Amino acid sequence: MVSPDSLFKAHLAHVAAIYSAALNHTPHHTLVIGSGFPHRQFLDDMSAPFYPNPHFKYWVPLTQAPGSFLVFQPGNKPKLLFLQPEDYWHKPPETPNEPWVTEFDLQIIRTLDEARAAIPPKALFVGEAFVGQDTFGFAAVNPPNFLAEVHYARAAKTPYELACLRLATAIAAKGHRAAHTSFMEGLSEYHTHLAYLGATTHMESELPYHNIIAHNESAAILHYTELKRTAAEPLRTLLIDAGGQYRGYAADITRTHTRDQGLFGELKARVEILEHELCSMVVPGVDYRDIHTAAHTKVAETLCALKVIQSSVESAVERGLTRVFFPHGIGHLLGLQVHDVAGHQTEPNGTLTPPPKDHPFLRLTRRLEEGVVVTIEPGIYFIPMLLKQAHDQGLGADLNHTLIDQLLPFGGVRIEDNVLASASGAVNLTRETLEF
Repeated sequence: MVSPDSLFKAHLAHVAAIYSAALNHTPHHTLVIGSGFPHRQFLDDMSAPFYPNPHFKYWVPLTQAPGSFLVFQPGNKPKLLFLQPEDYWHKPPETPNEPWVTEFDLQIIRTLDEARAAIPPKALFVGEAFVGQDTFGFAAVNPPNFLAEVHYARAAKTPYELACLRLATAIAAKGHRAAHTSFMEGLSEYHTHLAYLGATTHMESELPYHNIIAHNESAAILHYTELKRTAAEPLRTLLIDAGGQYRGYAADITRTHTRDQGLFGELKARVEILEHELCSMVVPGVDYRDIHTAAHTKVAETLCALKVIQSSVESAVERGLTRVFFPHGIGHLLGLQVHDVAGHQTEPNGTLTPPPKDHPFLRLTRRLEEGVVVTIEPGIYFIPMLLKQAHDQGLGADLNHTLIDQLLPFGGVRIEDNVLASASGAVNLTRETLEF
């Protein structure tokens, strides 16, 4: 695997070009990006975990540099104002000394007053509000048109970003292997979570999102994060949706495990097949909404073949029966954020294409470009609330309740991979590293 360090200079030049072009569409000549600050918990003197501004991470491969600033003027070397306060309560961040540092004019600052003195007046600022911001003399803060132009361009990844995504995937893959072992050993959701952390060497605050680790019926709760301390008896299913991060880039992977050799085992095998088919559709030029539509057709084919739905495939899709079992979108953009920005933005100027009326949870409505990375995550779940709603809406006659009752204790299946739309076709970044 190519080292990200060898690719960073070209990445930084690409990022600088994106922001320069957007800056040229404003009256401003200086851009300042804040890394952000820790947030105090309500009525407490402790801070929540720090998560940096994704714009800052795009330029600077640091995830723990609170109170720092990136200062950029087109044509000049970007300046990194790195906050290293004098502090005996906490360990200040160490001065970065990685190879990428040479691409910046690095200036260590001890206080915000020093940052203020180093920032030119009338700059455009991108970041969250912070105490004392009004004394910096920013001419504009987070202008929507500027952000729209940058966000749109961010979807296509540079070789450096792809290297980071691959390394994030390799980290997550270690966790998923450990989780599979935990399931086979009969461990609880909580202890599976601990095994995942141990294998990835991530702290919980370093995960790109809270791990979803669900046994049995809980696999039907899409964002389940309870983590029970005792294992289910009998232990039928493990659904784990868990990622990893490298230099602020996220992997987002879901696997479902079962020992069942009967109906649920066959359902899982069929979802694996349709997931592979959908991943192959991730190529430049494809409208992502078409992948979502294809997912519903394939879900209908699966449920009709297993006789869980007792109607034609066409009728199941047209009447919304597939949404009972597959209520979320087929996936989303992936990168510096797990649900990366501009998924509904179909033009650099900020023009939005909302999700289809019948599929309001679809996070991506763009036509895919070369270099875009998306998740593909079909699922089939047995959710009592949605099954009751279907019955109340007169759709119950098309459902095989005997088979559904057999499947309810398993919760559901979701399989998720991260896929690159490349000039040579779909590249499954997850399957490069994780073989199941």
